[in-house]
Parts: sequence; structure tokens; C-alpha cells
Amino acid sequence: MTRLAPEEVDVRLPEVPGWGVVEGKLHREVVFRNFVEAFGFMTLVAFAAERLNHHPNWSNAWNKVIIDIVSHDQGGITEQCFELAAAVNTALGETT
Repeated sequence: MTRLAPEEVDVRLPEVPGWGVVEGKLHREVVFRNFVEAFGFMTLVAFAAERLNHHPNWSNAWNKVIIDIVSHDQGGITEQCFELAAAVNTALGETT
């Protein structure tokens, strides 16, 4: 996959509601009711990331999950990054 130009990223962002671009990465923060919900969500995303062979940079602090998606190989955001962002939204029960 090749890196998308910033203009292409801007055009694609509406396809993945809740996401923005921070420091050249797709970025989203999600707050859950508790740690178990946050961890369960991360488990769903982990399976999707494995299927796509594309893994997020993320962190979890109790009920909050912070997710950054970028292709290190391509040095920026790729189509695969958007696929993973869409999978995250699906794990959240969001549809586009």
C-alpha cells in the first residue's frame, strides 16, 4: 500500500466518523463506562488488526482508549489505515 497524500486523507476522513489526523496519524479517543468495556473493545480491535495485518498504536487508561493508526513502512496514512479505522468503528457498533 502506498501512502496517501494529505488531500486524499482529507477527502477520506468523512468515511470514518470520529477520526481526525494528529501528527500525521489517524487519531481517535474513546471513553467507555469501565475498564472491562474498554478492554473488551480492544480485544475486538486486536482480532481485526490481525486479520488486516495492520496494528494500531494505542493506550488504555481505565475506561479510555487512545488509538493512532499509521503505516510505519509507508511513512504515513494508507488505505489500510482507513480499513482499520472502519473496523474500529464497527467494533464500536458504529456504521457509516
